[in-house]
Amino acid sequence: MLSSDDHELAATMQDADSPLWSVRAAAGRRLAMSDTIDEVLDVIHRLLLDAWDTAVTHETAEALLARRDVIGLRCVLLARSHAAETSTADEIQAALDGDPDWMTTEGADRLIERLHELARDGDAGVRDEAQRILARLRPREEWADGSAS
Repeated sequence: MLSSDDHELAATMQDADSPLWSVRAAAGRRLAMSDTIDEVLDVIHRLLLDAWDTAVTHETAEALLARRDVIGLRCVLLARSHAAETSTADEIQAALDGDPDWMTTEGADRLIERLHELARDGDAGVRDEAQRILARLRPREEWADGSAS
């Protein structure tokens, strides 16, 4: 017999295939916050690269970033590295650039720490995306370390 959590996960997985963008976006948000995210990474990746509506991409990316952990950021960077459509890549980048947590000193420091970790990731796409962002943030990182002249 399936638990209510299993039923909810199964329903969310079905919603990820909905023809309605709003239902797919809601599924992306719920899956992003899942305690069992490792089990649903394939579906999350597909929603991040949604072929029909960039709102699904953006909302799923924002929910992953709201986790404030390495796995959420890694999912977003991996999708960014695989985004073939410019509009999809732009939506992922907009979610990264617009994360309000990173506008604080603590949030920016947390981001830099996680990006350094992901810059050594086993996946080349994740590494490249992390290094690309770090290169853009370099002045902030140098200022925070006190190494700027």
